[in-house]
Amino acid sequence: MATFEDREKSYEAKWAHDEDVRFRTLARRNKLLGLWAAAEMGLSGAAAESYAHDLLDLEVKGGRDEDLAQKIRADFDARNIALSDHVIHRKMEELLVEAREQVMRETKKG
Repeated sequence: MATFEDREKSYEAKWAHDEDVRFRTLARRNKLLGLWAAAEMGLSGAAAESYAHDLLDLEVKGGRDEDLAQKIRADFDARNIALSDHVIHRKMEELLVEAREQVMRETKKG
């Protein structure tokens, strides 16, 4: 019986770890995405960090990837930045890969 309980605890620990990595990866991707979008809009320094933080807040409040893309699209349109939705989504995919690599490197160090 102890073996079954040990296996169950192991699965729960793996699930918790995987969820933590997933959350940290998405948060990192969203920060990178916010910094990229801010740079495209000509923002730098504290203004760029603030914009990236706004995207993180949107995610925490239950925003999905499409909500993030729509916010960026609206902000680009307001500033007459001619980047397509395709470019925004592609950047999201690229930054997800980069964020995953960064988080995995940090996880291995810790």
